[in-house]
Amino acid sequence: MMNKAYQTFRRTLAISVAALAVVAVTSSAAIADVDFAKASLKKMSDYLASQDVISFDYDATLEVVTKEDQKLGLASSGSVTLERPNKIRATRAGGFVNLEMIFDGKTLSLVGKNANLYTQVEEPGTIDHLVDTLREKYGRPLPAADLLISKPYDELMSEVKDVKDLGSGVVGGVECDTFAFRAEQVDWQIWIAQGEHPYPCRYVISTQGVKLSPQYSIQVHNWRAGATLANDTFTFSNPTGASKIEPDELRKKVREFPENFMMGEHQ
Repeated sequence: MMNKAYQTFRRTLAISVAALAVVAVTSSAAIADVDFAKASLKKMSDYLASQDVISFDYDATLEVVTKEDQKLGLASSGSVTLERPNKIRATRAGGFVNLEMIFDGKTLSLVGKNANLYTQVEEPGTIDHLVDTLREKYGRPLPAADLLISKPYDELMSEVKDVKDLGSGVVGGVECDTFAFRAEQVDWQIWIAQGEHPYPCRYVISTQGVKLSPQYSIQVHNWRAGATLANDTFTFSNPTGASKIEPDELRKKVREFPENFMMGEHQ
């Protein structure tokens, strides 16, 4: 009896030790995955910040939720060219907007191509300053703005409370490392190209606190870094004879959404 009881005890102990070992391995692997995710994001951030000249094309989708709880996707495409620290040109064309933005370090020019209108304002400063100005003052956020500033890692990791390594994936034929992050108000995922040029291939933001969690996603292609730019890349020109309007008129006359779209409240 004692021998049988002892054997049972040994089997139970072995199972318990094995279970603890599995938990320990899983926990260690999780920690390693989190560290790898953070290190990969930092590597991408440092790479982006170190590039004096960047240009890429993109496809983006902005999801909106109707009063009937139907989720709709608004697609657009465009291009971005920047020269650090203070020059950028970006375009965005979709079903409701065809917008071009040119910034030469001093003057911001916004062109509504569909309406053949433009406005200009003096906003001297860096790209970081411009990102904040466009979002807060003019309601015209730059595509993938979080990735274009001088310290993307600090901005992206702000308020992050959970990190996951989702392994590898392929975006537009490019093999990427995939990571998911949860912050206070948003969940977001990023696909980072493997190899010597760890640029962001895809970036998806999901909004918390809004019914159906609408997303904004941007997929990057034709990535180029360090290219020689033409002298007039960041020079405003008006080949179509667009009419100049005051900055305050821009929101009314160059709309981001159809007229029947209205901003809603968080749940």
